[in-house]
Amino acid sequence: MPTIDTDDGTTLYYEWAGKEDGPVLVLSNSLGASLGMWDDQVAAFGERFHLLRYDDRGHGKSAAPEGPYSLDRLGKDVVALLDALGLDKVSWCGLSKGGMLGMWLGSKHPERIDKLVLADTAAYMPPPELWNERAATARDKGLQAMAPAILERWFTAAFREASPEAVEKVREMIVATPGEGYAATCEALRDMDQRTAIRSIEAPTLVVVGADDPATPPDQARAIHQAIPGARLAILDNAAHLSNIEQANIFNEVVLGFLGG
Repeated sequence: MPTIDTDDGTTLYYEWAGKEDGPVLVLSNSLGASLGMWDDQVAAFGERFHLLRYDDRGHGKSAAPEGPYSLDRLGKDVVALLDALGLDKVSWCGLSKGGMLGMWLGSKHPERIDKLVLADTAAYMPPPELWNERAATARDKGLQAMAPAILERWFTAAFREASPEAVEKVREMIVATPGEGYAATCEALRDMDQRTAIRSIEAPTLVVVGADDPATPPDQARAIHQAIPGARLAILDNAAHLSNIEQANIFNEVVLGFLGG
């Protein structure tokens, strides 16, 4: 199993796919999801890019040490992964938490980022009480109890009705997420505020959001778009939070158009 160990001994799992001699594109996951959330992108993106998918600590096949975590800690994990794989500079496509990490990298390690795609994400997500409640529920009851509400935020009612198999696949990712890993990551997002930092991002940036996303609504995407010099904005109709799954073909077209695919 391909893994690396971070400076604090946490094991991170990763996978390669796509064009081996192509430029590297990292796909970074949402809170509560594993790298399988990008399955609908692998064929399309892999024709041009060497795709690196990975699971953050607390998620998927990576280790889930006791929290709380911080965005800096999650970001340092990414840098450790890139260093271990000998990757000096990559393009980045992150959704939700993955987008937050993309902003972190773009502002703190601009030399590592070629192009940046920030999907269904936010630079700041109050109130802290919301995250404290989610963390407590995850630790006390696990993700099984939380999955129905998460799926309602992640997909429109129409998609949940029309595509039950796709929704079930995501539900299985959610319930497989360790309660401590989810909770500790909630605490990282609770404490995040990148509204000022992202103004320094120089990498060409595309901001993507589902028009019906209740988790990180279009207004938050517009705020990121306005803060990052020269950024582009794409709002996808008939999509909620996981716009890369609900509108996979349009998402792929928009992102590849930006990346030059």
